[in-house]
Amino acid sequence: MATSRLDDPLDIGGVTLRNRLYRAPVLECAGTGPDAPERLAAELEPAARAGTGLVCQGATIVRETGGCAAPGMTRIADPEFAASLSAVTERIHDYGSAIAVQLEYGGLRSMETWHAAYRRDHPELQQLAVSRPPRPLRLLDALGFLDYDARVMTTDEVYDLAADFGRSAAMAVDAGYDVVHVAGANMGVVHQFLSPFYNRRDDEFGDGVRFLEAVSDEVRSRAGDVPLMTKVPAETAAPPGIRRRLTEDDALGICRRLDDAGYDALVPVSGSVFWDASIVRGSFPARAWRDDRYRDGYAAAFGGPLRARLVELGNRIEAAWYDFDPAWNADLCRRVRDAVSVPVLCEGGIRERGDIDRLLGDACDAVGMARPFYAEPELPARLLGRDVSADTRVVCENCNNCAVPQATGAPGVCRTPAVLARAGTLRMEGAYDTDAETADADEADPEG
Repeated sequence: MATSRLDDPLDIGGVTLRNRLYRAPVLECAGTGPDAPERLAAELEPAARAGTGLVCQGATIVRETGGCAAPGMTRIADPEFAASLSAVTERIHDYGSAIAVQLEYGGLRSMETWHAAYRRDHPELQQLAVSRPPRPLRLLDALGFLDYDARVMTTDEVYDLAADFGRSAAMAVDAGYDVVHVAGANMGVVHQFLSPFYNRRDDEFGDGVRFLEAVSDEVRSRAGDVPLMTKVPAETAAPPGIRRRLTEDDALGICRRLDDAGYDALVPVSGSVFWDASIVRGSFPARAWRDDRYRDGYAAAFGGPLRARLVELGNRIEAAWYDFDPAWNADLCRRVRDAVSVPVLCEGGIRERGDIDRLLGDACDAVGMARPFYAEPELPARLLGRDVSADTRVVCENCNNCAVPQATGAPGVCRTPAVLARAGTLRMEGAYDTDAETADADEADPEG
């Protein structure tokens, strides 16, 4: 395959991206209220203004109730609300970027299982389960850290859920979204279908790929030929003792089938069977755990101060277990790219322009970043361009202080003073200025 450059365009299912850098999905915590479109636009617009090819809106729930994995997630289930999101897509398109919506449903990862205050306030919510919860999750239920009232879906209910993905996709396309991104990893319901750790069904959906095929059929029948992409997990970071899991070879086979099924791009990722630190990796977020502003929120989420401290301890152990490895998905992406005919997108620990240049055309066709955008919303302004030096690096330190407070409903923002100081210095130096901003400044002050 020919070597590609970051500034080269890329076609995904008939939509041409102006370059190969994308803002990967992260939680915007915008909710589904009347202010949600403006909050989403405020989060996503800077990346488009700074030149990124594709902006991915974070996990968006396909039903009006249940299924949220974290506080403040947006839902696309109500047509009137969905139509209001055209205000978001129009602002992204104004800068020449494309926008994807990532569709999700939590299943066993939903807030009604892990967020103590939420499940107390919503006792009527059951979790939709692919199969009976695995033994380790039942143990956490018995210990009081989780609370399962799971209903294993019938075959008809699985088809109904696939149809909800299709309906949400159609509403999103009508609102102007260019790409539909199915959330296939991070312990969401699609991951639960794919993983033998969760899926022990004896109907047609015992073959987990069958659910993604059903989703594709529903999206195509309701939303037309919109480009369709998904994450594909390999559970190579699963804790010791977990025998039923997805290997890299399993993930490779899934990708081949999805290529045949008509998916237009694939995002292979390596993680665990659980929603744990393998997803983000990096340092233990001590500052976020010690922050008094979130102490009550942690207690409410995890069932009291003592249990919050135990969750903190678990987070500390996970952070030590899952080392930060730059571009940790690259090897898996490379194997997949050699085996499929559609573009392969790589994300996870990509932090430097030199690494990006080495990955493109080798391991992947486009590169994405997520957490670095919390610290630098206009990050593409520093990374794009043919004369950018190979040592140009994000300011993000992978400390995860941005992520942990989201359990309390706090927004995803950088909270590390040293990182914010570096971003502030770069801003004063004009590192995030775009051509459009420079032109506006010259017009306002032609003598300056």
